[in-house]
Amino acid sequence: MIVTLTGNNSFALRRRLDELTSRFVKEYGELALEKFDGEENEAQAITEGLQSLPFLAQKKLVVVRSGGANKEFVEVTEQIISSIGDTTDVIFLEPQIDKRTAYFKVLKTKTQFEEFNELDPQSLTKWLVEETKTEGGQLNLSDANYLVERVGTNQNLLSSELNKLLIYKSEITRQNIDLLTEPTPQSKVFDLLDAAFAGRKEQALRLYDDQRAQKVEPQAILAMIAWQLQQIAITKMAGNRTITEVSRDSSMKEYPLKKAKNLADKLSEDDLKKMISEALDIDWRGKTTSLDLDEALKNYIISL
Repeated sequence: MIVTLTGNNSFALRRRLDELTSRFVKEYGELALEKFDGEENEAQAITEGLQSLPFLAQKKLVVVRSGGANKEFVEVTEQIISSIGDTTDVIFLEPQIDKRTAYFKVLKTKTQFEEFNELDPQSLTKWLVEETKTEGGQLNLSDANYLVERVGTNQNLLSSELNKLLIYKSEITRQNIDLLTEPTPQSKVFDLLDAAFAGRKEQALRLYDDQRAQKVEPQAILAMIAWQLQQIAITKMAGNRTITEVSRDSSMKEYPLKKAKNLADKLSEDDLKKMISEALDIDWRGKTTSLDLDEALKNYIISL
């Protein structure tokens, strides 16, 4: 078995790695497991680990993390893979790999290649329901979707929050989600801007006050608004490119870009430029004068 694990989903990568290593260690023992890091170990040490015979065990498992970061190792990877014996299993763990390189092509063609990318909100909702069921709990699709919207799309965080909810009660309800989890500030600022653009000024100001009640400083709220404006501007200028293409080119996640696209569709380019200019003015005056940022931001929200 020679496997490559890659992708930007750190949660899924860790789970798959744990699954493979735990199963191997259970059968052959911990002494049969060797680990190397391309950023820390020399190419010769990694090579010897891959080509040497197992010691006091029938087989051994070698885990090589970030081998692509070691230029000397990259140059000989194909030859090394060809020379690995039947008594050695290998896992190449590459969280970040340049798909344009020869190293990627070698791993893609010469190993069992498994790629784990971040899930979209719909897939995360289904995953939460199945994960809850596996753990003996109950969670319906509607409440799972609510949990994703409240906490965000980070699967590590969602897993942690799910475990907390299951410990509290096996049947997860929206009431318990509100009781035990904290809303992600960025998602609430999206809601704030959406309410402002729709003319729901009271709701927008209430969401602002909610952020302040949670001890989020006005400077942080302004920074989040600036981040949202950047996402909106990117999707506004994307032309006919899909969200997936924009996400790939900008290294931004698809989920917030999709939400930004909904807001961008409501704005003209002139409106967007004016919003960015006014936000920049508030930021500059907040750093150079005695401006009351709370009042300035509330006025800004109302003006939207």
